[in-house]
Amino acid sequence: MLIDTHAHLYASEFDDDRKEVLEKALEKGVKKILLPNIDSHSIEGMMQMEVDFPNICYPMMGLHPCSVKENYREELSLMRRWIDKRDFIAIGEIGIDLYWDKTFVKEQEEAFLEQTRWALEKGWPIVIHSRESIDMILDLLEPLKSPALRGVFHCFSGNSEQAKRIMDLGFYMGLGGVLTFKNSGLDKVVRELPLSSLILETDAPYLAPTPFRGKRNESAYVALVAEKLAEVKEISIDEIERITTENAKNLFIC
Repeated sequence: MLIDTHAHLYASEFDDDRKEVLEKALEKGVKKILLPNIDSHSIEGMMQMEVDFPNICYPMMGLHPCSVKENYREELSLMRRWIDKRDFIAIGEIGIDLYWDKTFVKEQEEAFLEQTRWALEKGWPIVIHSRESIDMILDLLEPLKSPALRGVFHCFSGNSEQAKRIMDLGFYMGLGGVLTFKNSGLDKVVRELPLSSLILETDAPYLAPTPFRGKRNESAYVALVAEKLAEVKEISIDEIERITTENAKNLFIC
């Protein structure tokens, strides 16, 4: 059994074959798929997947940093109404993105900290987007360190020092297609990390693993990430599946 801990299968890229994509994932042993939210526009499609694929698709709730714009307070208010209405598997996808547009960095920081406080209040994990911002996010989280603060740095591609800081917080690192990229160097970092701190993901439809790099990613391909991790760690694929699935269940209680 595998769990894809991060996939945007509600995205328009899957409008023509969403059911088939789910069936293919199930055939590959992917029994649960966790869906991070983006903003107000993604909620309806995400929630519909929970209805259409019960006990397979599990939604999160949060405001993605790339959607933090002039109206971010309005967006946050909507997210808050949703988390007051019902339970979610996590607060996510939240964080800071310094790759695309730095116009709203201060607002991203405020939105991240506010949503982290919601997670602490609810007892839920956080799912962190940290593109070009791992150190900045760690600096924000470390003063909040506690047994109640838990989560994952999704799509981890950092260095060994950053990994140590993440583990010191008690957080997991999500591994996806980047692990399979020939020149990413991530394999060298991951080789030294304990499996107890790792979970698997796709970030579908983005960052498809080799040999599908540059094409649409999908949840079935998490099996390719597992295979690469088994190769890097020099242990059996069965052991990779067992440990990463156990880690995901421990974090998300799914």
